[in-house]
Parts: sequence; C-alpha cells; structure tokens
Amino acid sequence: MHSRFHHEGRERHSRHPWGGHGMGGGFGRGGGGRGSRVGRFLEHGDLRFILLALIEEQPRHGYELIKALEERTGGAYRPSPGVVYPTLSLLEDEGFIRPATGESARKLYEITEPGREALAQNRSSVDAVFARMADAAERSGTTAPRVGRAMANLGMALQQRLSEPTVTPEALDRIVALIDETAAAIEKV
Repeated sequence: MHSRFHHEGRERHSRHPWGGHGMGGGFGRGGGGRGSRVGRFLEHGDLRFILLALIEEQPRHGYELIKALEERTGGAYRPSPGVVYPTLSLLEDEGFIRPATGESARKLYEITEPGREALAQNRSSVDAVFARMADAAERSGTTAPRVGRAMANLGMALQQRLSEPTVTPEALDRIVALIDETAAAIEKV
C-alpha cells in the first residue's frame, strides 16, 4: 500500500504534510537501533502519529510512551527522550494533545479532537507501523532484548527520579537500598 509517507528519494522529506526534519523515525540512539537491525519501523514524521495513537489508547507521559514503543517491538526499538519529548511539544503546539489534569508530577498527555481527526486521516500508516512493530516483537523471542529492556527501564526511571529537585536524602537512600537488594536477589536466582 502506498501512503504519502513513502515518497521516493529526498522528496519524501520535503513533502511531509507537517514539514520539519529530525522528528521522525529510525531507531533511537542515533539511528542504529540496539542489537541487529530489524528494519526501519518509522518513516520520517511517523513518530507523531504513533505517539498520538498511543495517547489515544490512554493518557500517557513521555516515559510511558518510550516504554510502550520498546515493549511493542520486543526491545528492538527504543526512541530516545531527545526525540520523544520534542515531538510531544510539537503535538501540543499543534493542538493535537494537551496536558491532562491530574496530580502527577509528570506531564500526562491526552488527545484532543483535532488530534483524533489527524490520527483518523493517517490510521492506515499507523496500523502498518504497529504491524511492523508486532512482527519485530515476535522475532525477538530471546532473553537478551528482555533483559536490555528491563535495564533500560531502570536507567530511565533512575535518571528521571534523580533529576527531580524534590529528591530527599532519605529517598536517595531508599533508591540505593532497592538497587542493592535487587542485585542481591538476582545473584540468588
């Protein structure tokens, strides 16, 4: 199936309906992906619609979106925060998502009506990307991606929590204790 995201050559980038560069796809961490390359999940600009579709399923914050994409690919694709957060800001600026009301310290996003309309117009492209992701997840049945995903989740959670200005010395002590306890438990498995 041909979509407007699959133009030939360089024209594909200049004709993208939302314009812009660098917000699209490839793999996290500089375009290389982790482990073997499973194929290109996202064409230029697709990440906007994929994030929109995930937010349509349920309100989410940036970390949850990164985690959801990694899980859907069995660990083969993990977008970097440096790609996800600017894309969320762009979607918010365009009026496709908005911060959800709530008491969370993290910014939770929900889809707007214009966002639903944009997503509906591009549903076939989104479904095709999700199908490629499901295929990659099915093919990554080894334990290495699962362990890598779990380690990456730990790293992201630590980075996010430790970057908050409200981390008390007691909270830091508890985080260190949890890591030490987990390491000890893993040694006994």
